[in-house]
Amino acid sequence: MSADAEFDPARAAPFLTTHSHNGWLGLTYRDHGADWVELALPWRADLVGEEEREVLASGPIVSLMDMASGLAIWTRTGKFTPIATLDLRVDYLRAAAPRGSVFGRATCYRTTRSAAFVHGIAHEGDMDDPVARIQGVFMSIATDPRSIPGG
Repeated sequence: MSADAEFDPARAAPFLTTHSHNGWLGLTYRDHGADWVELALPWRADLVGEEEREVLASGPIVSLMDMASGLAIWTRTGKFTPIATLDLRVDYLRAAAPRGSVFGRATCYRTTRSAAFVHGIAHEGDMDDPVARIQGVFMSIATDPRSIPGG
């Protein structure tokens, strides 16, 4: 992807979700819109938080939502620029289903010269019955002011 190309989460996600921590978790791209992205976190025995219940631990779900948030920001702004998570609040509403995958949808609803604001849900296929809700603030760490989201 050239520096002038519009950010495309469908093309970028396979690279961003197959390397490093995201790759180890097995995150996969599902869908996106103008300001949102949805990823999947498949169930795996080594990601279980409570062995007797066989449900995904909270840590991988936080990582899922953090990555979905970043992709949503880049999708909304149309640019892939360095960002840092300043605050990511996760409200867990219930445990995930045993041996079930979790999907994370994040929406970037506002950008400024140096910050982006997101909200989203982690769910198992029914967005009206979320596992968790998130709210986050991300900061641009770009060195070129012209590449700051909203700048």
